[in-house]
Amino acid sequence: MRLIFLNRFYWPDEPATAQLLTDLAEGLARRGHEITVITSHPGRPEVPRRETRHGVRIIRTRSLGLGRHGLVGRAADFVLYLAGAKMTLLLEAGPGSLVVAMTDPPLLGPVTWIYAGLAGASVLHWTQDIYPEVAEAVAPGPLSRLAGLLLRPWRNLAWRHSRGVAALGQEMAFFLRVHGVRHERVTIIPNWAPAGTEIATPADVRARRAVWDVTDRLVIAYSGNLGRVHDLAPILEIAAALREEREFVFLFIGGGAQRAELAQAVAAQKLPNVRFLPAQPRDKLAASLAAADLHLVTLRPGCEALVFPSKFYGIAAAARPVVFIGPADCELARLIRDRSMGIARPREDIAGLAAELRRLRDDPAALATAGAAAAAFSRTAGRIEHGLDAWESWLAHDAESALNTPAPGSRPPS
Repeated sequence: MRLIFLNRFYWPDEPATAQLLTDLAEGLARRGHEITVITSHPGRPEVPRRETRHGVRIIRTRSLGLGRHGLVGRAADFVLYLAGAKMTLLLEAGPGSLVVAMTDPPLLGPVTWIYAGLAGASVLHWTQDIYPEVAEAVAPGPLSRLAGLLLRPWRNLAWRHSRGVAALGQEMAFFLRVHGVRHERVTIIPNWAPAGTEIATPADVRARRAVWDVTDRLVIAYSGNLGRVHDLAPILEIAAALREEREFVFLFIGGGAQRAELAQAVAAQKLPNVRFLPAQPRDKLAASLAAADLHLVTLRPGCEALVFPSKFYGIAAAARPVVFIGPADCELARLIRDRSMGIARPREDIAGLAAELRRLRDDPAALATAGAAAAAFSRTAGRIEHGLDAWESWLAHDAESALNTPAPGSRPPS
């Protein structure tokens, strides 16, 4: 099958969506599919505009790399990528092509639906997060409400008139159906751990802990993007509650929109048990994840149907317990409780979370049991092989349906 994926990030970039798409594209290429990825250029001179890597054709559009300079720079990167992607799509797609749009930048789905339709191709959507609702949840105000009013109808139209939409979980799938996507066109395909996450050796773990100077501490890590959708303030409240207990250390590993704000808060509160480390390259990720004793996953209330933290799968693959701070009855909280993989508590229960961490500190057997449960989950449901099987099943079903039904939205209405 000929597939064209669109996302702003791909290898050698290392955001979560880049890693997911790289694993999927290369895995499908190994299984005999013809794969093209249209992505943005990372801005490094050694990276070519076009190349074939591990069986995947990569086409990189022009980028100014202004996203790190704030919202205006990020918006400029979005616009430039959308402009380059739609022109490339017109040249690359055609009858018989199946175009898969991810959700970075937020308008990628509607733009892909329009221009793939002009080229005579069919469209699937792979929803990693749902905009404009994410923006409305993390930055409520007149501007985000206006953006929602303007963009939501186009987003919904693209979903409803494409061949199908992949959701990350049950709550996201329900959201899609509420917004008019027919039940049979919604498929749940969970994410997975980055390929290679599960291969850290004990020696690698000991070395990483020694470099971090945490050999004799209980390491509680938040590893990944410090983005607005993640509720990070409660972590500092827990650290403050445990500040006199030297056995605990909290590590923020990575960068993002909230890093500077968090660092200022740590300095203002003079928290001795909180440290910041840079994002780890993918070839060091397995050791980095395994070097922590527990991992934090957080989710801002109101976002439970809009995103599903992909970091959860890497933690499980590294056989480490999960401490989830977020809505008590959301899908991820239920999964952690049902599989006995760690702790799931609402953000208001700081005292309860601190008590649970003390319990695990004093009960290494319970810590190991939760880590083993996480590893068992990963072996059965959280690896790239599971994702590839799910995608091939979806593609086969879609191809069979297409024989009997004209591809919806193959020509946008005039």
